[in-house]
Amino acid sequence: MTRRDAERGQVTVMIIGFFLVVGLLTVVVVDASAAYLRNQSLNSLADGAALAAVDGIEGEQVYSGDLDDRAEIDPELAEQYVEQYLDDIDARDDYPALVWDVHLVGERAVVEMSAPLTLPFSPPGWDDSTIVTGEASAVVPVT
Repeated sequence: MTRRDAERGQVTVMIIGFFLVVGLLTVVVVDASAAYLRNQSLNSLADGAALAAVDGIEGEQVYSGDLDDRAEIDPELAEQYVEQYLDDIDARDDYPALVWDVHLVGERAVVEMSAPLTLPFSPPGWDDSTIVTGEASAVVPVT
């Protein structure tokens, strides 16, 4: 057997291995891109919701001048305003199983959103979905 006969077919194995690596990298990049885009859209949704939440400031304080430099946010109104905002833009149609939370940190309204994402590709052994989150906060400066 000559050396040439002993090496016959090794290029085929190398090409198959190369295409497997390229395919796996493509799957990872596409799935990571889908998760990133969902994160960005949830951040945008949370931004709008946070702005809606700060509409729940207590008007008496704003108009009476009993403030330092920030208005106090009513937590119940903030939640109602966020709920109304999400209903107005039909967020639950775009993000099935959307979960959101509004909490106050000092004078800031912090809105956290999370929604499941079905990954475009799910290789064997990988979960076919994941939970993606987004967060935003807003304050009401009073001058």
